[in-house]
Amino acid sequence: MKNKRLIVVVGIIAVFLVGMFGIEIGKRQSQPAEKQEEKVKTVGVLQFVSHPALDEIYKGIKSGLKEEGYTVGKNLKIDFQNGQADQSKLTTMSQQLEEKNPDVLIGIATPAAQALANTTKDIPILLGAITDPVAAGLVKNEEHPGGNITGVSDKAPIKAQIELALQLLPNAKTVGILYSSSEDNSKSQVEELEKVGKELGLTVKAYAVPSTNEITTTVDVMGGEVDFIYLPTDNTIASAMQTVVEQANKTKTPVIPTVDTQVEQGGLATIGINQFDLGVETGKMAAKILKGEATPETTPIFSFKTGDLIINTKQAEFLGIDIPKDILEKAKDVSTK
Repeated sequence: MKNKRLIVVVGIIAVFLVGMFGIEIGKRQSQPAEKQEEKVKTVGVLQFVSHPALDEIYKGIKSGLKEEGYTVGKNLKIDFQNGQADQSKLTTMSQQLEEKNPDVLIGIATPAAQALANTTKDIPILLGAITDPVAAGLVKNEEHPGGNITGVSDKAPIKAQIELALQLLPNAKTVGILYSSSEDNSKSQVEELEKVGKELGLTVKAYAVPSTNEITTTVDVMGGEVDFIYLPTDNTIASAMQTVVEQANKTKTPVIPTVDTQVEQGGLATIGINQFDLGVETGKMAAKILKGEATPETTPIFSFKTGDLIINTKQAEFLGIDIPKDILEKAKDVSTK
């Protein structure tokens, strides 16, 4: 008798629990989609080195992701690593990022992107600020990447930049290009500058440095041999921009860089891509991949078609250069920053 009563009690409890469980499931299913817990996506970011241009790109990446609905602390986690121009660190950091199995990887600057590309062929990789992804061996074709890599190019409009330099320096006959011998992007830019120089009647002299340690001596030599110095999109040189400017100022040799932040640091002028905007575009592209709306294999490399006219009137005054009125009217003056 007691056993029968116990069975009845257990049965009643079981029915009650099943009923409550069903009600709870119904409540969860009836909740609006936006109130249900959203899956957190992980983006691994590897930056080659710290300098203003690359730092702006990283800021832009976060902004672009946020514009597309991905916010850190809500539905996004960013694992950021900075190699500080050390190749062994880039290799180790790439492996560490890959082991965490992120949804997307982003390489800021060519050496960082190459390190990621050498680590994985499966995780989508976005290129942030890669001048020539084909020459760097990252993609087969800019229109049809064909692998797990795509992204944004920061290829500079070299001809337009040199034409601007000649407007400011009409008597210039020789341009010297200062670049790192270890960066693939820079070598292709030297070749392009030589073509442009030939078209515009300029003598082009190339000055390669293996590291930042040789920049001071090299710029001193350039001051006596060229009319102005051209800086390609080169992270080794960019990380030592203050040194370049200090040494060039000793001989009052104008410096024409490729990006806006380097004009702020003492360059004379440029027609350049806004580095923050470049990062925003990279972030938006990453977001599309996170949403499943795009794949690297079929997403073309994005390139900017226009650039901003940037000048530093304070530097022009120091160098004794009169900036034409039509340029002043169109340009953004960064000398007050």
